[in-house]
This record gives sequence, structure tokens and C-alpha cells, in this order.
Amino acid sequence: MIYTVTLNPSIDYIVEVEDLKLGELNRMTRDLKLPGGKGINVSRVLNQLGVQNKAIGFLGGFTGRYINDWLSKESILSDFVFVADDTRINIKLKSGQETEINGSGPIIRETEAEALLQKLVKLSADDIVILSGSVPPSLGEDFYERLISVCKQNKAEFVIDTTGMALQKALIHQPLLVKPNHHELAELFGVTINSREEIIVYGRKLLEAGAKHVLVSMAGEGALFITGNKVYHANAPEGIVKNSVGAGDSMIAGFVGTLSLTGDLLEAFRAGVASGSATAFSDDLADQEHIEQLQLLIRISQV
Repeated sequence: MIYTVTLNPSIDYIVEVEDLKLGELNRMTRDLKLPGGKGINVSRVLNQLGVQNKAIGFLGGFTGRYINDWLSKESILSDFVFVADDTRINIKLKSGQETEINGSGPIIRETEAEALLQKLVKLSADDIVILSGSVPPSLGEDFYERLISVCKQNKAEFVIDTTGMALQKALIHQPLLVKPNHHELAELFGVTINSREEIIVYGRKLLEAGAKHVLVSMAGEGALFITGNKVYHANAPEGIVKNSVGAGDSMIAGFVGTLSLTGDLLEAFRAGVASGSATAFSDDLADQEHIEQLQLLIRISQV
């Protein structure tokens, strides 16, 4: 079983305004309310790929019920801890450029945090846990470490998709996969990266620090997959980018889901790039048909 963990979910309220005028009345031309949160995005794309998974994390209030109902309608298994405070709403305002206004999220109490940890105590070596996104401040900086400790105790693999110190601390525990984009990779090491060769250098440092596999997304330049002593490049298929939200999560879903089904690292890489691209070309997340179409256009070469 694959478990996705979303500690700070959201409703993503996407609003399009033709010509935004600050300080005046504006009327939206279109709006969309979607369940948000990186782990939830992963679960929704895994579901499109036919990969059984369970979404867990924290939900609260009417916003939490909205997300839970949406996942139920998509037949996604879930087992969230319901908390006293409301799940946040994130605003994505599109008017020429995209402006994001993110909520801070609910206060999570220690009893609620412990309830989530208890949901993972029955993990086994056949399970993969995907840890994605930000940690609510009330949980403390070490909560991912607490989750990873439960995974390791039960010999389950884990994937971590976060940034900064939380990622650095996770590396020594040998995550199955880390997936920074090239900007996040540069920020992690406090450097400026100007070439593919430099991406490979710093991607290898993630392997040396403990990661088993590294995916680095490079927007229109495709992606790099670094594993063992080999590096592979995949092209980015052509298309009109409509959506900046969830492409990285979709890449993780495509990679981990396909790897769990086939055990083939390069087919997992291909599916990951196709899934990320399919989301970028969609209003919402990728669907199975679009992913399968794009997989035919992905060319992988060893660097």
C-alpha cells in the first residue's frame, strides 16, 4: 500500500480576473475550488493510474469536510485525523500573472499529532509512505522526523517532498526518492546553478547524503533522474502550460506508482515526467488518458 501524508491540506480557490484593479470592485471570469495539499495531489494522480493508496493527514471544519467528500467521490481511500480548527483556504489569483495567497493552517494539538502517528504503526516492508509539503508551525520542526522514525521502525520505504532543513534531516534515513526542482536544489546548497552539469553535481550530493534515487525537474528542459552511478535525461513534451499547481506532485505519483507496479526505474521515470507534464497542461490534475498519451512522447537517454 502507498500512503500519502498531507499535514497542511487546503482548498485551493482558483480565481480568474480579466484585468485586476487593486482597490476597486473586480468581477471574476471563472473560479474553481479544488482539494489542495501536495500529498492529496499525489493520491488523486495515483488513483488515475490505478494504484491503490490511502490519503492521511489532518482535516478540520467545513473546509476539511469538503476535501473529504471530494476524495470519497473519486473513490480514494482516506483516514484523516479530524482536528478542532478549520483546514485552510489558499487563493490562486490569475490575472495575467498568478498571485498566491496561502493560509497558515490550523493549530494541531499534541493529541491530534499522536493520533496521526498511530495510523502508521501497522506499516510493513511492503508499504511506501509519501511525505509531502509544509508542516503546520504548531507541530514543531521535527514532526517529519517523528513520521520517518515510525516508517523506519516498520521497515517501510518513504519518499519526502519538502525543502530546507526538513529535507536535509531526512536524507540520512535513506528516502526512496527526493524530487527537488532545479531552483530548490540550488537553494538547498546555497549556490547558483547555471548548467545541467551543475545540476548533476548537486543531485549526486543528495545521493551521497543518503537518498536512493533523485529526480530533478527542469521545467521546459525536461528532467534528470540520478540513480547509482547513472544519470538519465527525459525531454519535456510540448504543450500549453495552464497550471502551475501539482505538477511536481504528479511527477512523484507517476514515478512511485509505476515503480510499485513494475519495479522498472526507467518506466517509472517516464511515467513521472508524463504525469507532471499532463498536470501542467490541464486545469486540474492529470487524468489517465492524458498521461498515457504523453508517455509515448517521452524520450529517455543516458547522460
